[in-house]
Amino acid sequence: MSRVCELTGKKAMTGNNVSFSNKKNKRKFSVNLLRKRFYVAAEDKWLTLRISAAALKTVNKKGIDAILADARSNGFTTK
Repeated sequence: MSRVCELTGKKAMTGNNVSFSNKKNKRKFSVNLLRKRFYVAAEDKWLTLRISAAALKTVNKKGIDAILADARSNGFTTK
């Protein structure tokens, strides 16, 4: 299973580790994913999603129904 947020589509980025001597080595910035269960009242069911911590804060602010509608319109989630 790939490490991609199911609500926002966030995924890993690449960059460099930069040493004191300014030597650069490739590295990967992983997304902070967690598995979270939500109750969707409109559909009367529970959803388990792998979402980023930033997406969780957005869900707490706007509500799961609004975020789920945006994610489905953008093609990020099929649930």
